Amino acid sequence: MPIHITGLKSFSFNEMALATSNFSDSAQIGRGGYGRVYKGILADKTVVAIKRAQEDSLEGQKEFFTEIELLSRLHHRDLVSLLGYCHEDGEQMLIYEFMPNGTLRDCLSAQAKEPLSFVMRLRIALGSSKGILYLHTEADPPIFHRDVKASNILLDSKYNAKVADFGLSRLAPVPDCDGVVSGHVSTIVKGTPGYLDPEYFLTRKLTDKSDVYSLGVVFLELLTGMHPIQHGKNIIREVNAAYQSGIYFAVIDNRMGCYHPQCVEKFMKLAFRCCQDETDSRPAMLEVVRELEHIWQLMLELESLPLDLTDIESDEVLDMMPPPRSIENLFSGEVMTSSSSVSTIPHPNASTDVSGSELLSDMEPVIKPR
Repeated sequence: MPIHITGLKSFSFNEMALATSNFSDSAQIGRGGYGRVYKGILADKTVVAIKRAQEDSLEGQKEFFTEIELLSRLHHRDLVSLLGYCHEDGEQMLIYEFMPNGTLRDCLSAQAKEPLSFVMRLRIALGSSKGILYLHTEADPPIFHRDVKASNILLDSKYNAKVADFGLSRLAPVPDCDGVVSGHVSTIVKGTPGYLDPEYFLTRKLTDKSDVYSLGVVFLELLTGMHPIQHGKNIIREVNAAYQSGIYFAVIDNRMGCYHPQCVEKFMKLAFRCCQDETDSRPAMLEVVRELEHIWQLMLELESLPLDLTDIESDEVLDMMPPPRSIENLFSGEVMTSSSSVSTIPHPNASTDVSGSELLSDMEPVIKPR
């Protein structure tokens, strides 16, 4: 029997077939364990993304009901909006707002149509973090995503990030009759290799810090363009080794263009904190968001734009920002060498009790990675 969810539109199978030219290969834009994703155009010309479950998939059925239940009551600018569903004739489909620039993972690939600047990457990190923060602190009850990864972060026409795919999500613990709240949910381990929280993997205890760990891996992807696991190498170990060797800029994605070293270093150190093996060593999502906002504000100050982050939308700030100061004016076109660029970079475990004024110099360099 078809299901009915208040506040969501129920589409017929025929409407979905018409929107996708009968689910033609040319309309397919993605594929995963759940099924295939198609770009569709509804009768009113609205462009949508249609996620169609694989036939006879019990896990797909479970994820379908989980996601439709969660998304029907989640509303935030940094989460992908669910517009409707189709549940008839043995079909299970979810209809979402269409995100023209696809997944973050695709935009970080060498085949991406437009390279992401550091400003764009920092804004993507901030939007993604705010979406996860909403799930952890404002959703009722709170929700653990459990599958945060670059391919589950989608980008709209202005490259604003929105968190997607709640098929593996789990509701956070609620108070028992004595008002006591457990700090974790015991569950069968699910997720994506390279993003999995080590403690969750070993103990099967899912917490909000599991999402923080996965998000830290995404931050490292934003900085380097690397995959979490590639050719047997782990992104956390590779980037940490470069950082401790004083050559962190050597692993920075060269498609990122010019960047301010303080901002990149702070972003990298935040990623390392998120990726700590021990749950208690990781920051909470609120702290992650606040630190990213601090890095954003520092970037504006370095660009001599005295703007308050709370007074203007980040995409408007991006449009107003001038290009980074020319590296040619500072280094005659040469990339800064390791000896001149990392002499003041502390060890990742060293104290970071340094004021902003102590980090800045009279002439702030802008680094262009190799």
